[in-house]
Amino acid sequence: MTAIMYGIPNCDTIKKAQKWLKENNIPFTFHDYRKDGLDESLLEKLLAHSSWETLLNKRSTSYRALTDNQKQTLNEDNAKALFIESPTLIKRPVIIYKESAIVGFNIKNYQTFFAV
Repeated sequence: MTAIMYGIPNCDTIKKAQKWLKENNIPFTFHDYRKDGLDESLLEKLLAHSSWETLLNKRSTSYRALTDNQKQTLNEDNAKALFIESPTLIKRPVIIYKESAIVGFNIKNYQTFFAV
């Protein structure tokens, strides 16, 4: 079973996660939001595994660029539109593996998630 990692290639967290997966012999493919796209269908797939609040990357430059009003009025509907408009608002990486998903990178969580 091959994992699918979603994100952007120049992200340091993506690089750490890719290195960990390679070191632990977990096959994966990489979906680059910028090159491969993020449409409503893919976003719904991600949201089937994680809430929009979990996916929201509040540390991102994209989030900091939002107006105070946008931040205060965020809800699932407008977050979806913002995710499609600016995929860098999604926490990285999102990995889907065996019908489950994990968001972000944490070695202990990965060891449990992938049962390594």
